[in-house]
Amino acid sequence: MTENNNIQRIIIAGGGTGGHIFPAIAIANALRKINPNIELLFIGALGKMEMEKVPQAGYQIKGIDIAGFNRSSILKNISLPYKIMKSFFQVKEIFKDFSPNAVIGVGGYSTYPVLRYAQKKGIPTFIHESNSFAGKSNILLGKNANKIFVASDGMEKFFPAKKIIITGNPVRKIISESTVNRSESLRFFGLEENKRTILVTGGSLGSRTINEVIIHHLTDLQALNVQLIWQTGANNSERYILAGKAFPRNVWVGQFIQDIDKAFAAADVVVARAGAMSIAEMCVAGKPTVFVPFPYAAEDHQTANAMRLVNKDAAIMIKDEEARTTLFGAVTDLLMDDKKRQLFSENISALAITNANERIAEEILKTIAK
Repeated sequence: MTENNNIQRIIIAGGGTGGHIFPAIAIANALRKINPNIELLFIGALGKMEMEKVPQAGYQIKGIDIAGFNRSSILKNISLPYKIMKSFFQVKEIFKDFSPNAVIGVGGYSTYPVLRYAQKKGIPTFIHESNSFAGKSNILLGKNANKIFVASDGMEKFFPAKKIIITGNPVRKIISESTVNRSESLRFFGLEENKRTILVTGGSLGSRTINEVIIHHLTDLQALNVQLIWQTGANNSERYILAGKAFPRNVWVGQFIQDIDKAFAAADVVVARAGAMSIAEMCVAGKPTVFVPFPYAAEDHQTANAMRLVNKDAAIMIKDEEARTTLFGAVTDLLMDDKKRQLFSENISALAITNANERIAEEILKTIAK
């Protein structure tokens, strides 16, 4: 605990995508549930989605000037050394004001300068690595971290074995504690109760592959009397939203679904990428899902994520390069097959972990109390 008035102060650093931001918020919620007096501060990258999503969840966030290496254009990296240097000075000022007695990194650009500074100052640090293939920053930071929370076994090849704790991935509270039903959820999206419904979500940034398949089959959905809830993600969203709004009777379309619990409750089948957090959320939601792994993920780990469910008869996987010709057929076949959807729902639900955030929060508070 801190030396002044025994109040615990914890910084949570990271962001960039929902896969980093939502687990961070889930951990924050669990920390505050255990200790309502705890002071929490997020640090994110200026201009990234955490600067919007974290305040919406009721937490304070400070932004720093940090970016990642741009592999598509060397010229775009000219200012990177300056940003990194500047971010360390910004982190130093934030620490001076907030005086944290622990720091948690969840991945994303801001994680490295924040945890690196904390480790330099001897402040306890914790890492949550959601994927089965660890990021380079987390691997470097893991050497001096106090504890590393992971979702699966086999992570000893990235981190010191004695620091690893397998907790699973924290899932958004709105999903893990959802009480909404299908009827009210369909009404929320302006859709009909007697029609089968597909939920498409390519993540917070969106999946070009999945979105292109959907945009070319909007007319077919109407012909099949099927409804669609379509989260396009941020990239190229204007084009997809414009196309979807041409079918107001059977399509709800938007860049991001804030009420994702209602979207899951309304859906009969889900189409998604196969990142670690998508997998965790689908298991908790218990929805029959067609996964389209992102083919450029490190070590093709999204395919490994999806195959873990396919091998348990809990989902379908379509390769990205085959999606254009086979995805729509696979989704509609599953939508019309009640027995297979029931089987998938039972099997994927059996893999759900709903208390990962609580386990992580308890372990952090126990460690810093010593």
